[in-house]
Amino acid sequence: MLNGLWLGFFLVAAISAFARWLIGDDAGVFPAMVESLFAMAKLSVDVMILLFGTLTLWLGFLRIAEKAGLVEALARLLSPLFRRLMPEVPAGHPALGLITLNFTANGLGLDNAATPIGLKAMRALQELNPMKDTASNAQILFLVLNASSLTLLPVSIFMYRAQQGAADPSLVFLPILIATSASTLTGFLSVALMQRLKVWDPVVLAWLGGFALLLGGFMAMLSGMSSVALAALSSLLGNLVLFSLILLFLFFGALRRVPVYESFVEGAKEGFEVAKSLLPYLVAMLCAVGVLRASGALEIALDGLRFLVNLLGWDTRFVDALPTALVKPFSGSAARAMLIELMKSSGVDSFPALVAATVQGSTETTFYVLAVYFGAVGIQRARHAVGCALVADAAGVLASILVCYWFFG
Repeated sequence: MLNGLWLGFFLVAAISAFARWLIGDDAGVFPAMVESLFAMAKLSVDVMILLFGTLTLWLGFLRIAEKAGLVEALARLLSPLFRRLMPEVPAGHPALGLITLNFTANGLGLDNAATPIGLKAMRALQELNPMKDTASNAQILFLVLNASSLTLLPVSIFMYRAQQGAADPSLVFLPILIATSASTLTGFLSVALMQRLKVWDPVVLAWLGGFALLLGGFMAMLSGMSSVALAALSSLLGNLVLFSLILLFLFFGALRRVPVYESFVEGAKEGFEVAKSLLPYLVAMLCAVGVLRASGALEIALDGLRFLVNLLGWDTRFVDALPTALVKPFSGSAARAMLIELMKSSGVDSFPALVAATVQGSTETTFYVLAVYFGAVGIQRARHAVGCALVADAAGVLASILVCYWFFG
């Protein structure tokens, strides 16, 4: 799957580039594509430098948590649920605790913590994988849920809107929460269908129902808060949880007489090795994405969509937000740039800008996540992971459009 996808990016880029040259007399597309190759190679190294630091830091703290028994305790707590969703993972396996920590960090928007924890979880799942170059069912479910971008506090979107002068930066909070919930649910159900998981099992339904009630209560509580209070809570809660996790690891480590310094260094060395192995995968995927963007293929797709929407007689206001949606699976920075440019050109509270902000907050950089998580363990055959992750992305985009028409249309 990854071989075909990677090759497909270059083939589509080549077709688009030759069409621009032969039909549009635009020979500048080829220098742009070559420049993009080198720019993406440089970006891969920049990303690696960041990952070296964060992986080394967090895998150091996680080694303390493992030796203190915290990860094992969390795994035992969630064993009844994961035994049904990931039947090949033994009850109480450390991967289950790490997965829970990863989802918690993602939900709070703590990307710097979520990625190292997620990579640690993926490596733990790889230990159980009988075919080391092929993604297991458990790894696919974990990756798709990561790529579905369930974020309870999208504080970065509030920040972008505030920078562009929005009167109420948190205006899109509830739309994002609804859209990202739709994305995650769709991703989960698509994997469940492919893997024939028993989602109607009473234990699974009880966990999912409890989560839905908590999410609904959280939405109801935050919906009545002012934008200033909401932004302050987002910042406080995220940083408080992050630092509290560190203190919790250290406290229980000391309580269980774990040599915390030596354990931290031991885990940090593992983080360094993990980060080092990621560079070839990042270069491969990011360079392919960069060539695709520089070729103009995404712009051609957007023009085709606009023509189709006009042909069907639908409202076309949402089409201006689609560049963010089309680019987001490939590049978070490009999608962010498109969102900010749209806010400036159309107005921060214009309908297209509101749709784009909701899309940005409810979808993920799927191919980056794919390259990092599977690259960390040497997975080359992704099976149905890419398809399910893209279905989740599509659900997030569609939900973003519909909910914005509901709220702001």
